[in-house]
Amino acid sequence: MKKNLAKILALVLSVLMMVSMLAACNGTQKPNEDPKKDPANQDQGYTGGDTLVAGYDYFSSKFSPFFATTAYDQDVAGIVSIGLLGTDREGNVVLKGIEGETIPYNGTDYKYTGIADCTITNNDDGTVVYEFKLREDIKFSDGDALTADDVIFSMYVLSDPTYDGSSTFYAQPIVGMEEYRSGMDALSNLLLADGPDKTSEFYTAEQAEYYWNAFEAAGLKFATGILDDIIEAYGADYGVSDHAGAAELWGYTDIATAADFWAAIKANYGYDISSTGIDYEAFNESIVDLINAELGDKANEYAAGVVTGESAANIAGIEKTGDYSLKITMSKFDAVSIYQLAVSVAPLHYYGSVDAYDYANNKFGFTKGDLSGVKAKTTQPLGAGPYKFKSFENGVITFVANENYFKGCPKITNLLFKETAATDKLAGVTSGAFDVTDPNFDTATVDSIKEANGGELIGNKITTNTVDNLGYGYLGINANNVKVGDDKTSEASKNLRKAFATLFAVYRDTAINSYYGDRAAVIQYPISNTSWAAPKPADEGYALAYSKDVDGNPIYTADMAEEAKYEAALQATIGFLKAAGYTWDEASSKFTAAPAGAKMTYEFIIPADGKGDHPNYAILTDAKAALETIGITLEINDPSDSNVLWDTLDAGECEMWSAAWGATVDPDMYQVYYSTNAVGLGGTNSNHYAIADDELDQLIMDARTSADRAYRKATYKSCLEIIMDWGVEIPSYQRQNALIFSTERVKISTLTPDITTFWGWMNDIEKLEMN
Repeated sequence: MKKNLAKILALVLSVLMMVSMLAACNGTQKPNEDPKKDPANQDQGYTGGDTLVAGYDYFSSKFSPFFATTAYDQDVAGIVSIGLLGTDREGNVVLKGIEGETIPYNGTDYKYTGIADCTITNNDDGTVVYEFKLREDIKFSDGDALTADDVIFSMYVLSDPTYDGSSTFYAQPIVGMEEYRSGMDALSNLLLADGPDKTSEFYTAEQAEYYWNAFEAAGLKFATGILDDIIEAYGADYGVSDHAGAAELWGYTDIATAADFWAAIKANYGYDISSTGIDYEAFNESIVDLINAELGDKANEYAAGVVTGESAANIAGIEKTGDYSLKITMSKFDAVSIYQLAVSVAPLHYYGSVDAYDYANNKFGFTKGDLSGVKAKTTQPLGAGPYKFKSFENGVITFVANENYFKGCPKITNLLFKETAATDKLAGVTSGAFDVTDPNFDTATVDSIKEANGGELIGNKITTNTVDNLGYGYLGINANNVKVGDDKTSEASKNLRKAFATLFAVYRDTAINSYYGDRAAVIQYPISNTSWAAPKPADEGYALAYSKDVDGNPIYTADMAEEAKYEAALQATIGFLKAAGYTWDEASSKFTAAPAGAKMTYEFIIPADGKGDHPNYAILTDAKAALETIGITLEINDPSDSNVLWDTLDAGECEMWSAAWGATVDPDMYQVYYSTNAVGLGGTNSNHYAIADDELDQLIMDARTSADRAYRKATYKSCLEIIMDWGVEIPSYQRQNALIFSTERVKISTLTPDITTFWGWMNDIEKLEMN
């Protein structure tokens, strides 16, 4: 079962689309083009079609820039909204949007423009000031001017003590943020914190009874929905037709009914309904949405803030400095904060109340603790983006071109986002139902595209555009469980892990090419190739992963054939194991004993659906066979239920495993590699490798607190080298995603060039034409 993979994917998509929201509202031109809008000239001479249809997964109708959560809903918010700052094709923030910045990519200079400039000042006392200057000619799609008040309103919504959307703007070290958010919480949060058996001065017994009745009714629907959805999605494949079997697939045993399942979920998470609590189990429906549905007309009452103590009247670090300027002061520098500051600017007059806004008197467009007015507009977004939201009917979202867009009115008048099943996306383009979509880029899809085009991925029927996925696949080793003696930091322990890593690494090329073909590439460092921090082949010191022996000598030569490489890697593995203290018998050419703390047999868990269906699976079968020749046993555990892996990882008991990381636009390594984030130490529990290295910890902190991109890249390179020296991670593959366009209907030459992970097809959409 793919429960955890689905949650990771959702998070990755959420983070990626946050970037998309920023970038989709940012313009790019060749260096000599005028970024000023000229609607009169924008459509001059255009004679192409007036409607473009994009095939999409199903929407959740949360189209607000504040509350959109799925990638698809965020695309809707993004196309009608505009970001305070934008990013370039590598995910770098563009700080000079007004006049624009010319930045090279792939041999071409591109000029990026936006609605604001940002100047960053690092003070001697450690505080950091971000000063924003807005363009003074930006209008929302309804004609109202975009000013600093709209930016401040947007930031206060994201900072409200009752804000429950996906943004973490409120978590940034903005001066005064903690003081502003203290002394108030949503009524529902107070109830959840207390549980159903407590009373409080902050709510009545009637309020508590009503809420907990709604909570339990929603919970039973939540549990029932998960089980029914499991049966529908996986029942045929796994022979499951009842709730007991579905619960077992989901990692829960001894479950007979949906009520049992709901009780088990509560036993696991208590009354935490966040995405790391009860909602972690969500298949389709969110527990939060179901509770609100049960609360009905009283949902706003329970979402409203309750005063529990003293709080500041404003956020001291958010200051208006003019009608078109403001500044943000943070108590310290954090490299990722600039991305959070690049908020989608929402119109105060639409989402809030002009009458409730008086900056000088600490009024910011809504009553603190009451976001009901903002939420009321969730299904009807409005902003300053290239298109205006018109309607969502019968599975089709209709947009019309925004004549007030600062880059100029889009040439294509109508834009439709049409819901479809993932399996129907490719057929939708070939049949003429869609002009653009993103199919699952598997072998069958590739073959079908080539068939339609007469043998190529780009042809007269379909144009395929591939981009690297924001993440990468890897093989992991837990240093606590694969070591010599009691010291996981010793050279002997590192040599033991590098023995396996070296052998795994040599079989990657064949395995990944066999599984993915041209749809993925082998990577040499444990970081996504999409990142600006990823080492490039031309960089000084770039090396193939685990390509040196125990003495530091190269294992391979440039002209080695594959079989020769395999034998060279096996000999290097033997060298590492000898150095780790394993006993080698010259007569049999095998190891006969392991040193104290180490083993002759290790288990590798790979979630390949019980049938070897995984890009890294062939690596393991080849490595297993090679290790057997030298007396070492690698047991491959391929469970049909992937929760076997996730549960073992979460318990810190896994020895070796295969998985994939989702990446973010900034390559901060704190969550995954910092020592205190190892499983069971009270941190993020994401450091499954159990790596604990003081030098690595210091480098991670140095990199995340520096604004110098060159310094950060060099520092992260040192981090990657330390990680690999520990022998705990073997980078494997960087797969690709695909967008397909109808060559017959879309004028491909007008599509934004050099699409990347951070620069999607909707950038420069005002220039896009139909045939």
